[in-house]
Amino acid sequence: MLHSISMFPELTEAEVKQVVEHKLGEQPYIHPSCKVRDSHLGNWTALGPNTSISESEFGDYSYTAGNVSIVWSTIGKFCSIANGTRINPGNHPQWRVTQHHSTYRRKRYGFDEVDDNEFFGWRKDHHCHIGHDVWLGTRVIVMPGIRIGIGAVVGAGAVVTHDIGDYEVAVGVPARVIKKRFSDEIIQKLLQSEWWNWDRQTLEERFDDLLSIEQFVEKYC
Repeated sequence: MLHSISMFPELTEAEVKQVVEHKLGEQPYIHPSCKVRDSHLGNWTALGPNTSISESEFGDYSYTAGNVSIVWSTIGKFCSIANGTRINPGNHPQWRVTQHHSTYRRKRYGFDEVDDNEFFGWRKDHHCHIGHDVWLGTRVIVMPGIRIGIGAVVGAGAVVTHDIGDYEVAVGVPARVIKKRFSDEIIQKLLQSEWWNWDRQTLEERFDDLLSIEQFVEKYC
């Protein structure tokens, strides 16, 4: 008998509370259910339940809510990654007679004594780049090789098949840009400020200014 298993299991109230209330610090918070392989996690980061991250960089202050998969990607600082998001999902060799993974995971199927390392190298070459302060909504999928700019927003359920620029808001399947968060003038000022690179002491001293775009631009731009 076959059983249906949800790819994105709902987080329990206890799991949500554990992630939200856990006090963060320079050591990353990693939920016990997470899988981390050959990756670097920055300071003040948090990986929610059932997060899997492989061969990737995860910037300071960024977090995953849970049930997130990240492969061969660079995630900037201060990123918010919602439940069920997938960054750089597996790709298949559509140019072959069969695109089935037996053609590259050959050992598993007994077709060869070695796997197709050239194919896996091709996959790794399609690295994803997520800029600083990006918000990826629930169950977003970012396809291989995509770049998402600083300060961008991707709406829930979107499938990102093309690059998204700085401070752009994109929604839909495939994702399309519907607006920018700020005027071009303010965007340029924010990019020039590089506030995401401020050290901890500076962030603490200027924290209140991050709450008001007008106040921030007046003071630091």
